[in-house]
Amino acid sequence: MAELPSLVSCLALILACAGVFAMLFKWLKQPVVLGYIVAGIVASFFITKHTPDYNNIETWAEIGVIFLLFGLGLEFSFKKLMKVGSTAFIAAIFLVVSMIGLGYLTGVCFGWNPMKSMFLGAMICMSSTMIIVKVFDDLKMTNRNFAGIVLGILIIEDLVAVLLMVLLSTIAVSNSFEGTQLLGCIFKLCAFLMFWFVLGTFLIPTFLRKTKRFLNDETILIISLAFCLGMVFLATKAGFSAALGAFIMGSILSETIDSERIEHLIQPIKNLFGAIFFVSVGMMVQVTSLGAYIIPILIISATVIAGQSIFATVGVLLSGQNLRTSIAAGFSLSQLGEFSYIIGTLGLSLGVIEESLYQIIVSASVITIFTTPYMIKFSEPATRWLERKLPQRWQNHLNKNASGAHPVNQNSLWKKLLKDMAYTVVLYYFICIVTVYFSLKYAAPFILGYLPGIKGELISAAVILLVISPFIRTIIIKKNRSYEFLKLWKENKNNRGPLIFTVIFRIMLCTGLIMFLLFKIFHTNFVIALSLAIILLIMFTASRHLKLRTQLIESRFKENFNEKEKYRESKAPVTKGFTHHVMERDLHLSEFIIKPYFSIVGKTLKELNFRQYFGVNVVTIIRGEQRINIPDGQERIYPHDHMVVLGTDEQMELFRTRLEEKLRKYENEETKTTVEVRISQIQISPNSHLVGKTILTSNIQKHYSCLVAGIERDDCSIQNPDLNLEFEEGDIIWLIGENSNIYKINEI
Repeated sequence: MAELPSLVSCLALILACAGVFAMLFKWLKQPVVLGYIVAGIVASFFITKHTPDYNNIETWAEIGVIFLLFGLGLEFSFKKLMKVGSTAFIAAIFLVVSMIGLGYLTGVCFGWNPMKSMFLGAMICMSSTMIIVKVFDDLKMTNRNFAGIVLGILIIEDLVAVLLMVLLSTIAVSNSFEGTQLLGCIFKLCAFLMFWFVLGTFLIPTFLRKTKRFLNDETILIISLAFCLGMVFLATKAGFSAALGAFIMGSILSETIDSERIEHLIQPIKNLFGAIFFVSVGMMVQVTSLGAYIIPILIISATVIAGQSIFATVGVLLSGQNLRTSIAAGFSLSQLGEFSYIIGTLGLSLGVIEESLYQIIVSASVITIFTTPYMIKFSEPATRWLERKLPQRWQNHLNKNASGAHPVNQNSLWKKLLKDMAYTVVLYYFICIVTVYFSLKYAAPFILGYLPGIKGELISAAVILLVISPFIRTIIIKKNRSYEFLKLWKENKNNRGPLIFTVIFRIMLCTGLIMFLLFKIFHTNFVIALSLAIILLIMFTASRHLKLRTQLIESRFKENFNEKEKYRESKAPVTKGFTHHVMERDLHLSEFIIKPYFSIVGKTLKELNFRQYFGVNVVTIIRGEQRINIPDGQERIYPHDHMVVLGTDEQMELFRTRLEEKLRKYENEETKTTVEVRISQIQISPNSHLVGKTILTSNIQKHYSCLVAGIERDDCSIQNPDLNLEFEEGDIIWLIGENSNIYKINEI
C-alpha cells in the first residue's frame, strides 16, 4: 500500500489535465483526442521522465493500451473483415504498403538507420478510426457512400497494425530481416489467432447463452473484463504483446449476440483508460526541444497528409470505384491514428527508436488531426478541379468499373465447389496442425512424464488422434455429396477425373499429418506409419459415432458464429443481399430517425412525394416493433419512425438538408427557461373573496391553472376535497401549480 498514494496522485494529475482540456477542445469544436495529447504536454511540465512518479504514468499507459485495444476489438470482429469486400481490402493493402515504403524512404533521406526508418513507415501508414468517426458525425457525412468504404479500410488497417506489431517486435529483437524467422513468426501468430478464434467462437457464445439469466449489467461487465485480462495473460505467455491479447478477445466477443451490450458497458472504461493513454502520449513530448525537430515534424506531417490522400485515392480507384468517391475516401484518411502511438511505444520499449522520433510522430499527429476536417471538405473542390483538368477519355476510363455490372461466370459450379472445399480444408487442416503442434510440445511430454515408455506413447497418440479425428473426417468427407459435386459428376464425364483428384488430394494431406504424428511419437518406419494412417482414415470415415460428433461440433460452431448475424437480419429493414447489391452502385441505403419537430411529421408519403423532389425512395419504415416494407403512398410519417431511404450521395444530402431545416432552427434558438410546478399552502383571511365560494365557483383551476390538493380545517385534513365544498375563514389550502399563479391567488 506504500505506493498507492503516488499511483493515485499521478492518476489525479492525468485526469485533471484531461478533463480541463477535453472541455476546452469541445468548446473549440476540435477532436477530444487532440485535447488529451495537449493535456499530456502540459502535464509533462509537472512529471518528467527523470522524476520517480514517471513509472506510475507508464503503468497507467500500459493499462490504457489494453482497454483501448479491447474496445477496438469489440468494434472490429473477424466477421466484419470477411464482409468489407474487395474495395476496402484492395485499397487498404495498397495504402499500407505504399505508406510503409514512403515512410522508409523518408527515414533514409533523414539519414536514419533501416530499423528506425521501418518503424517510421509503420507509424505513418495507419489512419485514426476515432478521429474519422467523430469528424464524419460532426460534418453529417455518416450516411455518404464513401464513408462505408473508409470504415472498411480502417477495419483492414486495424488487423494489419496488429500483424505489424508482432513482425516489428520479431525484427527488432533479432535485429535482422531473416526470412525463415519471419515466416515462423507469421505462422505462430496465425496459429494463435486461429486457435483462439475457433475455440472462443465455439465456447464463449455458448457460455453466455447458458448463463443468460445470471447476466445483468454488473456480471457481464466483470466477465467481459475477466475474458479480456485472461487473454492478455495467455498472449504474453505465448510471447505476444498484451495489446494483441486484448484485441483478440474483443474481436471474439464482438461476434456474440451480447456484443453491443458489452461495448456499451465497456465504453466508459475504454474512454477513461483511452484518455490516460493519450495523455501519456502527450507527456512524451518535450516542448523545449521541439524547435530542434521542427523541420522533420513539418516534412513528416506533409508526407502523411499528401501520401495518405494520394495513395488512398489511387487504392480506392484500383478497387473499381469512381473518381469522386475515391477522392472523398482518400482525403478522409489523411491523419495519423491510435496505432501510430502504440507502435511508437513498442519501438521505445524495445530500444530501437529514440524519444525524438516519438516526439516527432506525436507532434505530426496533432497537425494531421487538426487538418482532417479541412481535408475532407477540400475533397469536393479537388474533385471539381480534376474533372476540369483531366481529359474526358481519362475520366471515362477511371469511372468504367463503377457501374456495378459484372459478367456471369460460366464455371460457377466449379468455382463454388472449389471455394467451399478450400475454405474447409484450410480451416480444419490448420486446426489439426495447431492441435498436433501444441499436443507434441506440451501434452505428450506431460503424459510421458507420468507414463514413460510404450504405454505413455500409446495414450499420447490416442488422445491427439481423438481430438483431431472429427476435423480429419470433415476434411475428407465434406462436399463429396454436395449439390455442386454431384451435378458436375453427372453432367460431364470429363469432370470426374478432377473431382476424384480433389478427394485423393485431401486424403493425402490427412495421411501425411497422421504419419508425421506417428513418426514423432513412435519413431516408426515409413511403411508401418503409412499402413496405420490408412487404417485410421478408414476407421474415421466409417464411424457413425464420429459422424454424429462431427455434425454436433460443426453445427455448434456455425450456430455461434452466425448467431449475431441472424439476430441482426431478423431486425434489419432490408435483406443483406439487397444491401450488398445496391452498395456496388452509386445507390446506397441510409437510415433517418424522424424527430417530433420535423416538418414532414403527420404527412403521407403521397403528399411528401420524396421521389419527385429529391429522387429518393422510402424502402422501409420501422415503427417500434412494426416494420413496414415498401410502404404505399397513404402511409403517414410519425415521430420517432426509422425511415430507410435509397438514393445517391447527392440525393441523400439534399434530402437530409431539407429534413433537418427545422432541427437547425430549434438548435439555434435559445433554450427557454422551464417553469416548474410546486406545492404550496395559503390561508384564507377574513376579508378574502374566496370565503363562501366552492372550489368549482372560485375558478382557481380555470383562471390560475392551480389544483386544490387538500384543505386543513379545525385540525382536520381533507384530501382531494369535493368540488362543491365551500371555503371558510381560516382554511389552509394546499395548492399545486406554478409559483407565479400561486402568488396571484395569495394576493386575492
